[in-house]
Amino acid sequence: MGAMPARRPAAPFTALDFQLVLLRRMADHNPGLVEDARLSLGVSVADMREANRRWQAMLRAPRSRSAASRYRSVLGAPESARERRIGDLTCEALRWPVPLWPGLRFEVLLAPDGVVWNEWLVRAPGAPAPVLETLEDLAPWSCTVDEAARAFAPARPLEGTAPTRWGLAFTAPDASGVPHACAAEFTWGLLQRVGVKGAAEGPEAG
Repeated sequence: MGAMPARRPAAPFTALDFQLVLLRRMADHNPGLVEDARLSLGVSVADMREANRRWQAMLRAPRSRSAASRYRSVLGAPESARERRIGDLTCEALRWPVPLWPGLRFEVLLAPDGVVWNEWLVRAPGAPAPVLETLEDLAPWSCTVDEAARAFAPARPLEGTAPTRWGLAFTAPDASGVPHACAAEFTWGLLQRVGVKGAAEGPEAG
């Protein structure tokens, strides 16, 4: 019986693969945008599926490394690492560039014990923020969670449908100035869609 062929080592999981993981989560909401992004990266649907499979395997591995170590191994050294106060606690904010979205950064917030508090896309320092004044401004991928929350304050957080998803409830006017109750959905911190529940009651309603 001949010797078993040597098993080829798996290729390194790269920053390109990680971008495919981000896109895979967004495909449920915006398949057209994801398709355009995938083509711009020059990868196939199978490549995206395989990147997501490998990422999930890393997360579930019995001896999985810490989230911070995992991101450093995939994305390299962070572009910035700064202390940030959240309430009474001090955390470390690590940020990496994401070539697919030059105006954004992938941010990981680490607690003092190294546990990840949050991991999502945020606006890059110095990058122009979107103008958010009406419902029409809330196009898919146009803004991040914190940008929408500031623009349409007071916003109320909603429970996400998956670990990488967030929701916000707020009131926003349409182009004619009529306010509407809205529920926005975000994946990895980036806006995916806005559900409009109808005209909100203003001070003159009734």
